[in-house]
This record gives sequence, C-alpha cells and structure tokens, in this order.
Amino acid sequence: MDDRFEAGRRALEEAVLRGPGVTDPELRRRIAERREIPADLVALVDKIERHAYTVTDEDLAAAKTKYSEDELFEIVVAAALGSALQRLHAGLRALENA
Repeated sequence: MDDRFEAGRRALEEAVLRGPGVTDPELRRRIAERREIPADLVALVDKIERHAYTVTDEDLAAAKTKYSEDELFEIVVAAALGSALQRLHAGLRALENA
C-alpha cells in the first residue's frame, strides 16, 4: 500500500529521533523503539504508550529528579512518536491484508 505521507513522516522521524537535541539521539531512538529503556524511564514511557491521557504532573516530577525539562520534553515526544508509528504500521498492515 502506498503511504502518501511517507516523506513527511520520515522528516518528522529524522527531526525527533536523530536531530539535534539535549538528549542523546540514541536514547531517543531506543525510547521510540521500546528497547533498552533506562529503568528510571520505563514506567513513564509505558504510561505514554498505553494511557497517555493519564500522565500526571507527579509522573513528570518523579522523572525531573534526574532529567531536565528539556530532556523530558524530548523523551516524551520520542515515546509518543514511537507509539504513533507503531499504530500507523499496524493500521497499514491491516489495510494491506484486507
């Protein structure tokens, strides 16, 4: 199936996961791909993936003990992008198999 938004999606992935930022691009990629996530971020990333609407200020405050606000922003965006891409690919596969 043709993904007419592929170029835009790839540009977004490039910017979020490999572009300049406060966090290491490798960390952002691992978070988006759900692999080798630092133990102190597992609960937050899991919550973003499964129930993003339930993330609270308290969840972020716990992470702020180790990460700056800029780092947390990039971590949250990478986690959200990873979840979105996972759902997109599942949807595209379903359409191909329909």
